[in-house]
Amino acid sequence: MGDIAQLLRLINGYAARGIMLPRTEFEISENLRDFSVIHGADRLAGCAALHFYTPTMGEIRSLAVDPEFQGSGAGRRLMESLEEEAQAFGLEAVFAFTYIPNFFAKLGFAEIERGELPLKAWKDCLRCPKFQCCDEIAVIKQLGTGQTRVDHPLIRGSANSLQVLPEEPVLLPSPRKPR
Repeated sequence: MGDIAQLLRLINGYAARGIMLPRTEFEISENLRDFSVIHGADRLAGCAALHFYTPTMGEIRSLAVDPEFQGSGAGRRLMESLEEEAQAFGLEAVFAFTYIPNFFAKLGFAEIERGELPLKAWKDCLRCPKFQCCDEIAVIKQLGTGQTRVDHPLIRGSANSLQVLPEEPVLLPSPRKPR
């Protein structure tokens, strides 16, 4: 919860420029478990969230890297972490809406018509001020995993039958979940 103020600063800084949806403290708090973050020096360097839509598809959202950390690999590391998480939960594909399709293309995403992703349009896009004239580009990546098992040190079982194991100390990789 200690990262919420920095998440709001980063995300809403981009939203003020019209290139991300603004988020409220409530929205961030409610969805905090979706986020992965990277810290650099004394502050949040970047964030991204994996939001589940169906048992087979999720969205990469709120991908933001502090301008001082752009080009450092923070965005790539966040994306790789979220893709690993998506595969661990058995997702077959992840999608995003973006103004930087070249970044996503370097990571194996392909452009797709927005209309092919109706779940997104009816959930978040309806409240977007650009809903009638959206200029974001939809991208998707097939993960090519038929995996139905969750690979996490504290969880055992299939996606349909999870068993949480007793908590043991876990070293958090970078990126990590917010504090």
